[in-house]
Amino acid sequence: MSAAGHETAAVAACRVCAQRVPALRAVKGAVAEAVAANTPGWSVEHGACAECVARFEAAIAYLRQHEGEWDPGQILPTPVRLGAQDRYRGRGVTIAFLDAGFFAHPDLVQPKDRILRYVDVTGGRARRADLDRPDDASWHGMMTSVVACGNGRLSRGLYRGLASEARLVLVKVGTPRRIRHDDIARGLDWVLRNRRRHGIRVVNVSCGGDYEASYLTDELSQAAEALTRAGVLVCAAVGNQGHLPHHPVLPPASAPSVLAVGALDDRNRLAFAQYAMYHSSYGPTVDALQKPEVVAPGIWVAAPILPGTPTQAQAALLAGVPEVADDGLPALLARARGVDPELEALAGHPPLLRERARTKRAEGNVISAHYKHVDGSSFAAPIVASVAAQMIEANPALTPAHLRRLLVSTARRIPDMAPDRQGWGAVAPEKAVQAAVDARRRPGARDPHRPR
Repeated sequence: MSAAGHETAAVAACRVCAQRVPALRAVKGAVAEAVAANTPGWSVEHGACAECVARFEAAIAYLRQHEGEWDPGQILPTPVRLGAQDRYRGRGVTIAFLDAGFFAHPDLVQPKDRILRYVDVTGGRARRADLDRPDDASWHGMMTSVVACGNGRLSRGLYRGLASEARLVLVKVGTPRRIRHDDIARGLDWVLRNRRRHGIRVVNVSCGGDYEASYLTDELSQAAEALTRAGVLVCAAVGNQGHLPHHPVLPPASAPSVLAVGALDDRNRLAFAQYAMYHSSYGPTVDALQKPEVVAPGIWVAAPILPGTPTQAQAALLAGVPEVADDGLPALLARARGVDPELEALAGHPPLLRERARTKRAEGNVISAHYKHVDGSSFAAPIVASVAAQMIEANPALTPAHLRRLLVSTARRIPDMAPDRQGWGAVAPEKAVQAAVDARRRPGARDPHRPR
């Protein structure tokens, strides 16, 4: 059915999202250009459903607000790719992050420092000043926390997380070389003891235990269950072994009450009909529980580069090359002397230099001087944690069980994808937040998981 026939009563399929709808709308102007650039095989005569048109309109408005235009090659910000509401940003909510290490990135501490506490449960001495010094342990936790809660300070607000005004508690549970099963349990125990002091409502765990275990006897799983009973939602990444014959979901993601998050490959597009799965792990668990419950973008996710490192210096150089004319390249290379000797050797050959810089940007997943795109279920989990923070801001009375139910009931199935890989489907922030608002207006029966 063409857009021209949108007044008829026949049900039509939207070529952008694959939904069957009563009517399609004609698409024109900047929206048509964006849809065509973002949706292979689509043309104007196909039209689109009202929901897709509204989503692209919102995406264009968001990019223009942050001094950008629609670029088919641009890595889309999380709020754009998920169509999230801008009204809710996790205000008044604290999220705890468990990871190998952290850094006080400008997106978290400027203009206001939102890090309430930093603790190391592995026995090391944790000082707030340690977060100002980048080291090998810093990058992963910095990325997961900024993906959820960054305000996009170094991108003029473009690459912000959905919970960009939430507070954070950072719990170090290991090193880049090893995160131990028991240390994750200790981290969750610390959160349980200190949840009221810091107002912690959500925990993100972008790491997993050492082995499969039944939640009935496993201390790590029991620590997660205890947090749920205490009123804290635990979000955990399922891991990235979905491409292997054995694709175990390890604790704490395997625990019954934990919201286990898998990774979606949205191909950096808004066209839902084009979505696929990332190779994240999936159940059944040793307790015959199906995991994950939901999936979220786990590839092409914008994340910060650790400031003050050689990687950041090279990213700044690579991002600067396209922005200067040929006669400005020598000065650019002089300011970055020693950062990339290969590019310096090409200073007299601007075309070759530009081509090599373009290749290195692609190989290094460089978006700009301060951001790159990353992949893994480690980054899908904090996206879902940030959606939960939005929902709690909208309805602070929601319990972990309420949050889980609303998130899975509003998730959207990915066409032609096995249910055991995607759970209930791709998380849908706008619908989940609206469901949280509606639950506030129509309170139901007392939830059995609500703490007394």
